[in-house]
Amino acid sequence: MATEIIMPSVSTSMTEGILARWLKNEGDAVGKGEIVAEIETDKAVLELEAEAEGVLARRYVADGACVAVGAPMGIILQAGETLPAAVDTAVPAAASPAQPAAPAAAAPPAVALTEAKAPADAAARGGRIFASPLARNLALLNGVDLAQVQGSGPNGRIVKRDIEAARLARQAAAAPAAASPASTPAAAPAAARSYEEIPHSSMRRVIAQRLSASKQQIPHFYLSVDCQLDALLALRRQINGVLPEVRVSVNDFVVKAVAGAMKKVPMANAAWTESAIHRHRSVDVSVAVATPSGLITPVVRDADSKSLGTVSAEVKDLAERARQGKLLPDEYQGGGFTISNLGMFGVREFAAIINPPQACILAVGAGEARAVVRDGAVVAATVMNCTLSVDHRVVDGAVGAEFLAAFKGYIEQPMSLLV
Repeated sequence: MATEIIMPSVSTSMTEGILARWLKNEGDAVGKGEIVAEIETDKAVLELEAEAEGVLARRYVADGACVAVGAPMGIILQAGETLPAAVDTAVPAAASPAQPAAPAAAAPPAVALTEAKAPADAAARGGRIFASPLARNLALLNGVDLAQVQGSGPNGRIVKRDIEAARLARQAAAAPAAASPASTPAAAPAAARSYEEIPHSSMRRVIAQRLSASKQQIPHFYLSVDCQLDALLALRRQINGVLPEVRVSVNDFVVKAVAGAMKKVPMANAAWTESAIHRHRSVDVSVAVATPSGLITPVVRDADSKSLGTVSAEVKDLAERARQGKLLPDEYQGGGFTISNLGMFGVREFAAIINPPQACILAVGAGEARAVVRDGAVVAATVMNCTLSVDHRVVDGAVGAEFLAAFKGYIEQPMSLLV
C-alpha cells in the first residue's frame, strides 16, 4: 500500500516547515523507522522516520522548499506497486522559502519525529550539500552560500567553524572594496549599498507573529523589585567549592526561586483562554535561550520538586541543545512561566514581552554593587533588579505583588531553596 510522506505539525502554531534535505534518493529502499529527510520547523531541525517500508518512488519537493503542514512531500511504494497516474502527472507544488505556502489543514503524519543527528555516511550522496543543522542556521543568518563552503567535518560535512571562516573571509574581502570608492559602481542606487538583506527564517517569522500578537492583545502591566544577592552569592561559592562536579549559577537559583514562588502563589502559574483561566497543576519553568535563529524557551519540568543541582544540569543541557537546533517539541512546548535573564550582558533592568498563553514573564537584570540601608546604617550590597510582566486578564496586581514577594524571599534567603 502506498504511503505518502507529508509535512507534519509539531505545534499548534506551526503552519509550514522547511524540508531541509532529503536523506534518500528516488528509487532507494526504505525500511520502517528509517530516516528519510530532515525538516526545519520554527524551533528546531528534526528528522522524519518512515512509518512503512518500501521504495521512495517520488520526491515531490526539493531540498530547502517551504511546505505547508499536511502537504505531501514524497511517496513510498511497496514492491510491485507503481505510481498512480494522477500523482505521476500532477506533482504537488511546494512554496519557495521566499513565498511561504498557505496554511493547510493538518493531516495525520506519515512520519515520526526524532532528534536530528548527522548520518555518518552523509558525504557524497548525489552531489547534495551536507551541513549540520547549526551550520545551516548560521549560514541563513549570515547570508553565506553553502555551495561555496568547503566542509571540514566528518566526510566533508559543513560545520559551524566553516561558516564562521566563510563569514570572516567575506568581510575581509569586502573591507578593501568599501575603502575604495572606485570599487563601487557609480550607477548603483545608494539604498542598495546601505544594508544587507537577511531572509526571514521560519523561526524568526513565528517569533514576530507571536510577540506582535502578545503586545497587541495582552494587557501588560509591570511590577519591579530589587533583591539583595549577598547571601545567595556566598552560598553559591560554598556549593561550587565543596562540590566540584556541580557548578551552579545565579540563574539556577532564579529558576528554583521562581518555581518555589509559583508553588506558593499558584494563580501566577496560569494561562488565559476564551472560555476559562487554566491554572496549571505542575510547576514547569521556561528559560529563554538565544540561538542563531532567534529566541527559544526550553522547559524545566516539575522544577519545584528537583534539586538545585538537577535544575542546573537540565538548564545547561537544554540551552546547549537549543543552540544546536536539537530540541524535541515536548522540550520547548508548554510551560507555565518564563524567565528572561540579560544580567550576564550587564543589563541593569528591562521589561520582557509575555510568552502566550502564559500569564507572566520575569526579566532578570545584572547584580551590581549599591548602597543600601540595613539596620539604620548605609552599607554596600549586591542588588539585582527583577521586573515581572503580567497579563492583567489572569493575574491581578495584588497576586503579582505576592508572587514577587515570595520570589524575593527565596533569593534573599537561598538556604530555603535547598530544603
